[in-house]
Amino acid sequence: MTIAENIKKLRKEKNLLQKEVAEIIGVTRPAYSYWEKGTYLPTEDKLESLSKLFEVDVADITQDDKVELNGLYDELSKNNKEKTLTYVNKLHREQTQNQSTPIKLFPVNVYEKLSAGTGFNYFDDGSFETVYTEKEFRYDFASWINGDSMEPEFPNGNVALIRDIPFDINGEVYAVDWDGQTYIKKVYKEDSGLRLVSLNKKYKDKFAPFDEQPRVIGKIVGNFAPIDNSRA
Repeated sequence: MTIAENIKKLRKEKNLLQKEVAEIIGVTRPAYSYWEKGTYLPTEDKLESLSKLFEVDVADITQDDKVELNGLYDELSKNNKEKTLTYVNKLHREQTQNQSTPIKLFPVNVYEKLSAGTGFNYFDDGSFETVYTEKEFRYDFASWINGDSMEPEFPNGNVALIRDIPFDINGEVYAVDWDGQTYIKKVYKEDSGLRLVSLNKKYKDKFAPFDEQPRVIGKIVGNFAPIDNSRA
């Protein structure tokens, strides 16, 4: 694995989002994302910070399979080196042919978090990050999914797509603002409030009394995992 792949693997093992790692080690989210893409490499001091966060040695991050592969190749006989090059060239041609057709990607502006208000005014300061998806969706705004309470249907770290639609059907998934927090839950309207239900059975239901003024921000109409726009 490359350094970029090592960093991504270790982050996922810790169940952390890119923005969470970036905040902890003191870099911007775009800067951190470049490390996972392999565009840039972290500096020595940031490697130390990553190793402490992931609880591994720096060597576990900087280990690169390419170096190991080169070493193995050097130990091959001349005949086996020729066979290896022939096979690698064949794989490269096949990969190039498969990548010859550009993939159309659609941009989605994802806001950091939701806050009190109505409609688009739920966003704190209007700041967002643009990510990409292979499918075109019909939605009004998007936000990050934080936590695993709605897994497996809504994975942690995915982007939630929200339509500016008021509550209309019991048991559908909505974004709800209540008690200073925003929840993505299945919503059931009861006589005295809203019952918020997680898909992950390890989480208990929450009840938002009407006298605490819970608000349905909008209906969740889909979610997706962002992809690298360099594939376009």
